[in-house]
Amino acid sequence: MDILDDGPEASKTGPSGNTPEFTVSEISGAVKRVIEGEFTRVRVRGEVGRVSRPGSGHLYFDLKDPNAVIAAVSWKGQVARMQIRPEEGMEVIATGKLTTFPGQSKYQLIVDDVEPAGAGALMAMLEARRKALAAEGLFDPARKKPIPWLPAVIGVITSPSGAVIRDILHRLRDRFPRRVLIWPVAVQGQACAPEVAAAIRGFNALVPGGKVPRPDLIIVARGGGSLEDLWGFNEEVVVRAAAESRIPLISAVGHETDTTLIDFAADRRAPTPTAAAEMAVPVRAELATRLAEMQARINRATQTRMASRAQRLADLSRALGRPEAITRPRRQRFDLVADRLLPALRMVVVRKRAAFAPLEARISPRLLQTYLRVERDRLAGLSDRLGRAEQARLTRAQDRFARLAAMLQTLGYQETLRRGYAVVRGPADQVLTSAATAAGLAPLEIEFQDGRLRVIPADAPPPAQAAPKPAAKPRKAAKLPPDQGSLF
Repeated sequence: MDILDDGPEASKTGPSGNTPEFTVSEISGAVKRVIEGEFTRVRVRGEVGRVSRPGSGHLYFDLKDPNAVIAAVSWKGQVARMQIRPEEGMEVIATGKLTTFPGQSKYQLIVDDVEPAGAGALMAMLEARRKALAAEGLFDPARKKPIPWLPAVIGVITSPSGAVIRDILHRLRDRFPRRVLIWPVAVQGQACAPEVAAAIRGFNALVPGGKVPRPDLIIVARGGGSLEDLWGFNEEVVVRAAAESRIPLISAVGHETDTTLIDFAADRRAPTPTAAAEMAVPVRAELATRLAEMQARINRATQTRMASRAQRLADLSRALGRPEAITRPRRQRFDLVADRLLPALRMVVVRKRAAFAPLEARISPRLLQTYLRVERDRLAGLSDRLGRAEQARLTRAQDRFARLAAMLQTLGYQETLRRGYAVVRGPADQVLTSAATAAGLAPLEIEFQDGRLRVIPADAPPPAQAAPKPAAKPRKAAKLPPDQGSLF
């Protein structure tokens, strides 16, 4: 309805009597209908100004050019569907619906989608982000880790429904089958960056030896696409997650000519996902062939060395001469000596018997008896002397022991006890030498010269409650064996 149409409202007059009156809401509603009716869906090109992201998830920003500024807003659901989020300084083309906000008397653009105003603007923003992250050292070659030669487990971060994962699995199966863990993620759109970053950090959070094996290598893979399609791998959260990964990471995003920021932060860059699988594992058939060749070389080298040693031994044996030529003279000499050995032995026996014959005549049983009697008397005298010497030694030892015992009796503390002193002991038979040490201890034991007594001091704490026991008959203090201790 036109705000100036004749109708019931036209009868309302002001002080002049001919100007109609309208409420604020009526004017705001009329302006809203005019703007929304005139501009249904528009595409606005401009530079992104102030950007605000409150906790509600909505996105507020300005679109400006040298002469004007338009307020823009994207609701939470619209922000989630955006492939590229506006950042301050970007030149973009915003698509949406023009409307008004009566609460602040302003018009604004409800933005459904944002796209860069040409590849040049997007590339300029990408280059600025690359320089900022490089200045932090995230792309430093010293941070890059070596790729394991033969990983036992490979983690692949990609879309589970695309051709990329099939190409990787097929290539791994042809070269060297390994265990593969797939972490499904969105590889395009608004959810791409947070899901890829969470997958990288999730693989690193796995515990070695746990229920889910921790990968030895991570591959982040995606097929080719436009700059906008690959934009999720240029996000700062993905780049930081790749740089922080403790597991070696291969970036395989796009085709050979595509470059994203994750390629700079990764430990290795593969031109294609298939090439990433080739980098990850060697060719098992080639390894088997090489191993067989090396084994054959070892066998040939061993045989050649053994043949060379055998030939060397044969040459040296010829230089030594024949063993029979060396031993034959010695054997002949031995035969000659053996023939002369028996007659010489008989001659020695005859000479020894002739020398013993004069002595045999001088030896008689009576001479032997006399010798034995003399030796027996000598031994008896020695035995008697030995007994007297042992008795004298024992007597001297007893006298010395008696003197030491008398000295101990004189110097021992028992003699001091007989002069009126006593020894005080604590609960653990501890000798107490001062009143401060004895204070608060109970019971105390006092040793006199004729026995020991148990005493409980008046300031001692009461003993713990226990079941009553039948009273024992009084008995004399037991006389304990003497013990050394301190005196007071």
